[in-house]
Amino acid sequence: MRFNLFFNACYEHVVRPYWIWLTLFILFVISFLSLLPLGELPEVAGSDKLHHFVAYAGLFFFVALRKPKFWWVLMLVFIAWGGAIELIQPYMNRYAEWLDFLVNALGVLFGALVGFWCRKVFSLT
Repeated sequence: MRFNLFFNACYEHVVRPYWIWLTLFILFVISFLSLLPLGELPEVAGSDKLHHFVAYAGLFFFVALRKPKFWWVLMLVFIAWGGAIELIQPYMNRYAEWLDFLVNALGVLFGALVGFWCRKVFSLT
């Protein structure tokens, strides 16, 4: 019961008014980190594919929670954005991988599923 109240309060005071800014911030961070020229990739815990999946799921999660009328357009834009980043990366001393593009798209779809599920479970409007 308390978690439901907490989640609804977070939705009303953070997600609902600021979902666009949260989404744009995450998009900026993903784009910056994906296109940052590196001599070698830094060592971080977890798999590269897991990082892609979580980043793109987080990117779409707030959109799915808010569920604007044009949510499906944003879904297509974010999937295309992930593909565009993969195409640009070779020009930034990085590697393009089609599997990264696939994982990005799956992350967006997972973010949508989790966000829509949360809307239903917590009866968000």
